[in-house]
Parts: sequence; structure tokens; C-alpha cells
Amino acid sequence: MHKITPCLWFDREAEEAARFYCGTFFRSSMGRISHYGPGAPMPEGTVLMVAFELEGQPFQALNGGPQFPFTPAISLSVDCQSQDEVDRLWARLSEGGRADRCGWLQDRWGLSWQIVPRVLLHLLHDPNPRKSQAVMQAMLRMGKLDIADLQRAHALA
Repeated sequence: MHKITPCLWFDREAEEAARFYCGTFFRSSMGRISHYGPGAPMPEGTVLMVAFELEGQPFQALNGGPQFPFTPAISLSVDCQSQDEVDRLWARLSEGGRADRCGWLQDRWGLSWQIVPRVLLHLLHDPNPRKSQAVMQAMLRMGKLDIADLQRAHALA
């Protein structure tokens, strides 16, 4: 068992969201689903909690009602190996949501994601400040991150 498991609060869409996320990431699985009983704040039989795992990271999804919607103050950052992976995750997670800037998006439930190619950190940490700043400026102009454009900015600086 992991010591820390993020718990994502949904209005009533916890199971739908968990199934969507598990269908998006390759190494994923659904776990236990528990339901509200009699006298609970939701109708009896409504899904209470869903356990699921994405790429080895356990999560919980809770149906807690509309009081606490997601904000960009917390996001899930995804380390991507290739442009194909960036493109696939960007398209899938932004379905019904909103594309933001610098590799950020919000999914259909308002959860913020950062879809980040692994090479970005290498380029941003270049000891040559002109190169790292050129990459930063290129990234700031992007929505979905483009590895070739980031590498071009680095090479031309």
C-alpha cells in the first residue's frame, strides 16, 4: 500500500471519471467501489468511493456533492516519453474540457492536468541561460507542448 493516495472529490461522477481515467492510461485498473447506505447524505446505493490506479499510482474518487469543485490550484502532472504520448493524452483528457496554456488542460470534470514531455525539463535546465530562456519563451506561447518546437528554440538560441 502507498503511504499517500490522492482523493479526488466529485459531485456524483466518481465512478464515471475513474473509468474514463483508467481507459486513458495504459497501466491502470479499477479497484473497490463502495456505496452510500441508509441515512447517508446521498441516496442509498449511490457510489460513495472508487479506488483505482493509474500508472502504478493509487487514487480514490469520492462522490461528495457539489460543495468543492476542482480548481487549478492542484493539478496532476504526467511525464510523457514522446510527442505521440503528449498528443494522445492531450486529446483524450481535454475531451469535453478545456485546453489551457503551457501544457495545462482541464478535463470534463474540471480537474487540471499538466501533459509534459520529459525532454522539457532537460531543455529548461540547460546551463546556458540563453538556451533555457528560449525554451521557456517557446513554451509560454504553446497550449499543447510540441517537442520539436521546444528543441528548435533550444537549438537556435
